[in-house]
Amino acid sequence: MSMLSLMGALEIGLIFALVALGVWISFRVLDFPDLTADGSFPLGGAVAAVLIVAGWNPWLACVVAALAGAAAGLVTGWLNVRLNILQLLASILTMIALYSINLRIMGAPNVPLLGEPTVFAAFVGEDNAYWVQPLVLAVIVLAVKLALDWFFASQTGLALRATGANPRMARAQGIPTGRLTMGGMALSNALIALGGALYVQTQGGSDISMGLGTIVIGLAAVIIGETLMPSRALFVITLATVMGAVLYRLFIALALQADFIGLQAQDLNLITAVLVGVALVLPMLKAKFRRKPAATGARP
Repeated sequence: MSMLSLMGALEIGLIFALVALGVWISFRVLDFPDLTADGSFPLGGAVAAVLIVAGWNPWLACVVAALAGAAAGLVTGWLNVRLNILQLLASILTMIALYSINLRIMGAPNVPLLGEPTVFAAFVGEDNAYWVQPLVLAVIVLAVKLALDWFFASQTGLALRATGANPRMARAQGIPTGRLTMGGMALSNALIALGGALYVQTQGGSDISMGLGTIVIGLAAVIIGETLMPSRALFVITLATVMGAVLYRLFIALALQADFIGLQAQDLNLITAVLVGVALVLPMLKAKFRRKPAATGARP
């Protein structure tokens, strides 16, 4: 793999690390199967692209995009908490609605950003974009990761974790589980939308179909990270999620560039399915091999 391809895979991996952190909050912290990601990711991209074209500062456009994603997550949480709609169905309803909303925001199936300023403009020169953009993204992801570590160690964060772990016990302790669920869903989709806003600035535009498979990529990153770095420590868990996203994109890049395999760009979804399947099977295999020596040692 060339250095340019490696940096490109790292760049996309860091963007999807934000998506993976958002998916981790909904699926692991809140135990909320959320498909809103397939709508909130392009929502963030659409909002950021439209605002940048309109002359807004790219950093401010990213903030507004994250707020739009938070609103989408809040709607999903509200449908579940206040209207008692099943979690999965609530997220599907929001995801479907966001498709039309994203088209309304963009006014067209895509919005190009060629020649427009981005968050990388102040750092990128004529010949250093291939490594400066991943560096800027790494700083952003690190800041988000540390902020999440701090938040989930706070009283509110601990209450949010308790809500996902045992909502009945949390309610018995006086924790407002409904409001925390909606807040957690807002935080989750804000991170996903932020990833979408950064993604369109690296790809040169926003497209209505860019959210397809976002939730699968996020889950793959979470599972790969948990498999390779199993831990109960919050700092390690968030780090594993970030590393899982980066490794996922590196695996994809390696598979597509392995000429002897014969894979092409249209095989991306196939590679994703295989990687997710392997990541799901690995923990079971590890547990099986751990039990074997224990069983052997227990024999008289």
